[in-house]
Amino acid sequence: MSGRPLILLAALAISACGSKAPLEPVAGEALPPRPYGADYTPDSEELLEPAVTAVPARDIELRERSEEREDDPFDLPPE
Repeated sequence: MSGRPLILLAALAISACGSKAPLEPVAGEALPPRPYGADYTPDSEELLEPAVTAVPARDIELRERSEEREDDPFDLPPE
């Protein structure tokens, strides 16, 4: 039972390691080069933003009530 407080303390210490400062390149290093065809070099915040194709928006159509299925011309029996 004496190990439980130690584990809790270690988990608390690890969870407090996060930094809230804005990201900047390491001293002496630069951001990645400008993407081919781009008009400007994106900053670190823009580079961390995922592309639209990486996180597509969901289009959820909720059904209000049961509906008959439409006839599917591709729902054929196996040959």
